[in-house]
Amino acid sequence: MSFRPEAIRGANGGSGVVDYRLTRRAVVREYRKGRLSRLDVCDAHPELRRAAAGAGTATNEPCPICEEEPVTLVTYAFGPRLPAGGRCVTSAREMAKLARGRVQVACYVVEVCTGCAWNHLTRVFHVGGE
Repeated sequence: MSFRPEAIRGANGGSGVVDYRLTRRAVVREYRKGRLSRLDVCDAHPELRRAAAGAGTATNEPCPICEEEPVTLVTYAFGPRLPAGGRCVTSAREMAKLARGRVQVACYVVEVCTGCAWNHLTRVFHVGGE
């Protein structure tokens, strides 16, 4: 097994996906044990919460902190010819357009609770550039 970046690429040469579920579980576990306060874990920027409310993808999964509201997924894309702060991807059509692009774009998916401000990076992947 190799630990070089090429090792996570798929058979078709596409980039792999980095998943942050283990990190998420560790943060939630530390919160439930009382080692992290709610202020430590519920610190979403107001703009991220606004993006979740207006352009995010709703899920059926309850927030792991407040357990009252479902988390919303927000996807941001970063790359050449995109704004310095990234671009919020609002639809599958927009993602498909980025995937067809000639330049590789990094996409970050963040789960957000609009109620308590929980947020966590869930996965990172690359599209386009092929």
